[in-house]
Amino acid sequence: MKNKIFNVISVLFSLLLINGGLNKFLNYMPVPENLPEALMKDDHAIREISWLLPLVGAAEIIGGLLILFPKTRTLGALVVFPVMVGVLLTHLTVAPEGLPIALVIWAILSWMIWENRQKYLLLFN
Repeated sequence: MKNKIFNVISVLFSLLLINGGLNKFLNYMPVPENLPEALMKDDHAIREISWLLPLVGAAEIIGGLLILFPKTRTLGALVVFPVMVGVLLTHLTVAPEGLPIALVIWAILSWMIWENRQKYLLLFN
C-alpha cells in the first residue's frame, strides 16, 4: 500500500514539475496581479539573465519526466533538487505566503530521496 501511495504522489509531483517547466517556455498560466514587490524584483532579475529561466524550466521538465518512472526517479530527484532549493529559499525570504506549499513539495522530495537513500550512498563510496 505504501508503495502505491508513493507512486501516486511521485506521479503528481512529476506532473507539477512538468507543468511548471512548460509554463516557463509557453507562458500559459496567468501571473497573479497582487504579487509582493520583492517577488516582482526577483522575477525581473531572473528574467534579466536570459539563460536562467530556460535552464530552470528544462531542469523541471527533465526532472519531472525522470521522476514519472520509478526506474529513473532517483536521478530525477537529483535534477530537481537545486530548483527546489530555490523555491524554498524564495518562499522563506521573499514570499512567505507560499511557504506551506513549498514545505509540502519539500516533504515529497525528501520522502523520494529517503526512499532511494541506498542508491545515493553509492555516490559516496
